[in-house]
Amino acid sequence: MANWSDPRPSAAPFGTQAGAARDTAHDAGLRSYMLSVYNYMTSGVLLTGIVALGFALSGMAAQVFQTPLRWLIVLAPLAFVFAMSFGQGKFSTGTLKAMFWGFAVTMGLSLSTIFLVYSPLAIAQAFFATAAGFAALSLYGYTTKKDLSAFGTFLIVGLVGLIVASLINLFVQSGPLGLVISIVGVLLFAGLTAYDTQRTKSLYFQVAGSSELVGKAVVMSALSLYLDFINMFLFILRLFGGNRD
Repeated sequence: MANWSDPRPSAAPFGTQAGAARDTAHDAGLRSYMLSVYNYMTSGVLLTGIVALGFALSGMAAQVFQTPLRWLIVLAPLAFVFAMSFGQGKFSTGTLKAMFWGFAVTMGLSLSTIFLVYSPLAIAQAFFATAAGFAALSLYGYTTKKDLSAFGTFLIVGLVGLIVASLINLFVQSGPLGLVISIVGVLLFAGLTAYDTQRTKSLYFQVAGSSELVGKAVVMSALSLYLDFINMFLFILRLFGGNRD
């Protein structure tokens, strides 16, 4: 029997419509958030590349890295990462953004030596291989329904082991160990790309509603993905780049 008291008997309940509107707005907010993260990350990588190339072509990289000043250039990006990671709670969004750009510049100075060691062709091939792999892995991390948090714990432990092995190899200079480190490095940062993408997506659900928190999350998430990209690129370059000779 028709509901004579309802002039629109086939219409969906108001609550359902309101819920659908909220879901649509939420999806739009998530897309905008993820787009901002990728924009910052990509812009940071491009800025790093421009600074690295310019510093190398100017001849200053070859000169500076023969002086003690090289340690300041090498350690400066690490200082930015630690400052941003431990100070994000007290820094404003604007400060974190400025620090992110400062990090990208100092990272460019630090990476300028790759243009002295590897051919432009090798660098370009490694970069585009990394970009393709990163895009596929990040898409997987964004779309998968599988919880990668337990996998992330394994990756973090593996990353600690990789750092220890890299430090040891600085002293022993073992070719086979260096090869293993590069292979493991590529695999670890490939996994971290998917994990960090999913974590970035999940973080939005925690900070949505606060423009300040969203802004900070965008910068810090861009930093994480930037580090995944750059490290994967460097390990791929070491594996397949050869050298100028």
